[in-house]
Amino acid sequence: MDARDAVTRRRSCQGRPPPTEDRVPHRRVVFLIRSLDIGGAQRQLIELASGLHRANWRVKVFVFYGGGELEADLLKRGVRIHALAKTGRWDVVGFSYRLLRSLRRERPDVLHGYMGIENLLSTAMQPFVPKMRVVWGVRASNMALEESHWLARLSFNLGCWLSRFADLVICNSTAGKDFHAAHGYPSTRMVVIPNGIDSERFKPDPEARSEMRRRWAIGDDHVLVGLIARLDPMKDHDTFLRAAAAVIRDRPTVRFVCVGDGPEPYRGRLKGLASDLGLDDRLTWAGPHINMPEVYNALDLAVLSSRWGEGFPNVVAEAMATGVPCVVTDVGDAASVVGDTGWVCPPHDPAELARALTVATASRRDLAAYGQRARRRVRAEFGSERLTSTTLEKLAELVNDSQ
Repeated sequence: MDARDAVTRRRSCQGRPPPTEDRVPHRRVVFLIRSLDIGGAQRQLIELASGLHRANWRVKVFVFYGGGELEADLLKRGVRIHALAKTGRWDVVGFSYRLLRSLRRERPDVLHGYMGIENLLSTAMQPFVPKMRVVWGVRASNMALEESHWLARLSFNLGCWLSRFADLVICNSTAGKDFHAAHGYPSTRMVVIPNGIDSERFKPDPEARSEMRRRWAIGDDHVLVGLIARLDPMKDHDTFLRAAAAVIRDRPTVRFVCVGDGPEPYRGRLKGLASDLGLDDRLTWAGPHINMPEVYNALDLAVLSSRWGEGFPNVVAEAMATGVPCVVTDVGDAASVVGDTGWVCPPHDPAELARALTVATASRRDLAAYGQRARRRVRAEFGSERLTSTTLEKLAELVNDSQ
């Protein structure tokens, strides 16, 4: 190289902008979910999507139905939402076309389905969007298919067959991974990433506690036990109510609250059962709530009474992060989430649940100590940072392998 060539090359290099992180192409991920109505899975999607957004991924959430109560929270965190304007169950052709058109416009590196039908649709779209990798989200464990709607059974069976085409299946529980692998899911492409809890959002707050208990007319001398769940047979409110009726005979200061909603006539049947059990003046039906930290803070003890289907029960870890210990049935990964910070009993057994509640409510001082241990456990094992970092690692591996 002569001197003139060297000078020319040096000038050329000096005129070229230095490589910066900003010039590295952003990875794109689209989440697909039915809606952002109130629910544990929806809150976890918000946590993960905002974490990926902070990590410099371009994140967009596609919803079948817009207008969900939790959309404002996601938008506040800087994540974009695209409503696909599904008009009903049988809006299939038009909806699928809108979804495909939106994906081809967005060109994501990853399409992440969030539960059953969404997973199936993700795989159906993959052949039409070049280089897009598909991730399935599995958030349930041992589903009681015989008690499910026919469409849920069909969706599950299709999922067992189509799961072989997913590039990655992320389960939020070991129980969920084992159950689905036993039904044909590809175990070599399945990973477990537990839910992540924002312990700065879910934390003890005496003012929130006082305000919510005031609204519910719960005195300072009352021990408040809460079941936070949609009104659904899976959550087994029947067992909770029967256990509550047994507890009030020995614990006159204990009060109960059910937070969540569900369809009639099921809601009416549960309320009728509570009246028959003599719980009218000891039980509050609070309906659905958006501000969950307030709800958890009002409680002294949280209950998960589910019969089946739980993966990683979000409500348990959120209560624990708020300093509220839990009594749980041994479904999904509930027992391993609680560890030694709460009480575990068999599902669908009112006598055993009543026994656990009686033991747990014997001493408010012990309850408080269990709550402190529960919060420490969540911060150490189930932080939102771990959810984001582990998912980022898996998604990056997936995208890099496709290059």
